[in-house]
Amino acid sequence: MEEFTISVNIADRPYRLTIKREEEEVIRKAANKINEKVKNYSANYAFNDKQDLLAMVALEEATVALNNEHKLSDIDNSVVNDLNDIDQMLTENLKIK
Repeated sequence: MEEFTISVNIADRPYRLTIKREEEEVIRKAANKINEKVKNYSANYAFNDKQDLLAMVALEEATVALNNEHKLSDIDNSVVNDLNDIDQMLTENLKIK
């Protein structure tokens, strides 16, 4: 995999990153999402320090990620249960024939 260096700005600070070429679009979108959320928090709350704004964005994104992990785990468990039920029905039908 070919790696190269890009620069992204997050909360008015440039960051140089060495990434794989196929990661570039996602990283740029993530940086833009962070910047939009920082801007939103800055406009709606009385935070003056960028670190406070970034902490709130990090908290929000971590909360979303944890909720998504929980939902995914529930879905995985449901799929496994459904597959087990299907397997049991198939096994029973094969025994009958």
